[in-house]
Amino acid sequence: IHKIAGEEFNINSTKEMRRILFEKLALDAKGIKKTGGGEKSTRLSELMKLKEKSPVIDKILKYRELAKLKSTYIDALPGLVGSDGRLHTTFLQTGTVTGRLASRDPNLQNIPSRTDLGREVRRAFYAPKNKILLAADYSQIELRVAAVLSGDEKMKKTFSEGKDIHAMTASEIFNVAENEVTSEMRRRAKIINFGILYGMGKRALAENLGINQDEAEAYILEYFRDFEGIKNYTRKMADNARRKGYVETMFGRKRFLPEINSPMRFMQAEAERMAVNAPIQGTAADMIKTAMIRINDMIEKDPATKGLKMLLQIHDELLFEVEKDAVKNAAKKIKNIMEGVLEADIPIKVDLSAGPNWADLEKLEIS
Repeated sequence: IHKIAGEEFNINSTKEMRRILFEKLALDAKGIKKTGGGEKSTRLSELMKLKEKSPVIDKILKYRELAKLKSTYIDALPGLVGSDGRLHTTFLQTGTVTGRLASRDPNLQNIPSRTDLGREVRRAFYAPKNKILLAADYSQIELRVAAVLSGDEKMKKTFSEGKDIHAMTASEIFNVAENEVTSEMRRRAKIINFGILYGMGKRALAENLGINQDEAEAYILEYFRDFEGIKNYTRKMADNARRKGYVETMFGRKRFLPEINSPMRFMQAEAERMAVNAPIQGTAADMIKTAMIRINDMIEKDPATKGLKMLLQIHDELLFEVEKDAVKNAAKKIKNIMEGVLEADIPIKVDLSAGPNWADLEKLEIS
């Protein structure tokens, strides 16, 4: 980085970074957002826009990834290991507004998994001798819950037939046959699927897709034309919240939204987004916690599950430690419990994987 810049400077200083990129290297700042103080932003999303303009950007992004891995995990985690040689996190019941558990000191829900270097950190978490790690993950649970709550026939049919929900969405939005859906169409459809559930407006969707707001608005309108059940659900939830002051999960847990009747439009809009999303994310949160209780009861009562330990909850996934020779039996029981938590008219699916460490888990098929 210093070589390309032609001088040494503090890479961690946003002020220095701005000076090098936009003054010394004179990179084109067109389209780069400003900070609250009116300066050009050097956030990840903005640096990505400059990738094609200088080889220094790739190196800065790599540096930032390494610096974060080092400070957040490599330097910090060893010092938090307990006397038993294990890391012990603290789970918070009230750490999130959706009802999901939050983890802190250390936060073990954000151990990276998407990059090769991130997976190296996960590889440091391994099972003791003669044991194996077993992961059970709810498959596309928020979209499945959305299908149940909204009653949308197209989504329900797709899940019931075991088809690819994002490919089906792409087929509908782009008006092509499913076998003509490209990987780029599917990628966009996936962003749109989750964007609608999170209540994204045209501005946020445009940013996530890298398109203009008119195109994003056209996608949203097309989505609601194609998925009438979801359209009706979003209206119904906003209306319910205005009338009652709250929305509910499928398990009856309430999220109060007094801001929905605020005279300030931006507060209303935010509450409307929450009214759509809270029952979906909240139901998923209720499901995993209910499953944890039932699995714990099974571990305490069933001699066949002796040696099975529930280690972690990572949003829609549970991580266990189990004897090598008992993994398939334990996996089958865990899968049955998790898939049976919610009574639904579509399949609730749990994906299983197992391996010697947290990075090298391989798909586990259970008959």
